[in-house]
Amino acid sequence: MTRIDFYSNADSKLQIACQLVAKAAREQLPVIVYAPDQNAARDFDRLLWTYQAIGFVPHCMAGDPLSSETPVVIARDDAEVAHYRVLLNLHSESPPSFSRFERLIEIVGTDEDDRQRARGRFRFYRDRGYEIQHHDLTRSAP
Repeated sequence: MTRIDFYSNADSKLQIACQLVAKAAREQLPVIVYAPDQNAARDFDRLLWTYQAIGFVPHCMAGDPLSSETPVVIARDDAEVAHYRVLLNLHSESPPSFSRFERLIEIVGTDEDDRQRARGRFRFYRDRGYEIQHHDLTRSAP
C-alpha cells in the first residue's frame, strides 16, 4: 500500500518540494513530480536549476528522451511516468494513479485555501484506508 506523507505549514511549497526532491535524489530514490499546471511545472523546473549553489538536482520533463534515466522527472500527466517509486504532488487534487507508487508526498502551504484543499485530499486518502504520516514544518525541517 502507498505510504503517504503530508508536510504542512510550508512557507514556500516549491522550496520545500526542492528540498524533498534533493533529499530523495541523494538517497537515490527516483521521484516523479506531478504538476499538471504548465506554469507550476515550468516554475519548479526553473527553481531546481538554481536551488543549490554548489550542487545540482538532475531532472527533466516527462517525455524527454532521458526521462527513464533521470532521477527527478516533472510530469504534467501521470501516464508519462517511467517508474512508481516516489510521487510528489504539486496539484490541488489527488493524482489519479497515486496508488501505483510506493510513496506519495503532499505539501501544504500556509494559506487557508491551500489548507482546505489539502484537508480534502487527506480525507480522500484516509477514507480509502491509507496510513498517513504528518510532518509539521514549523517544528522540523524536511
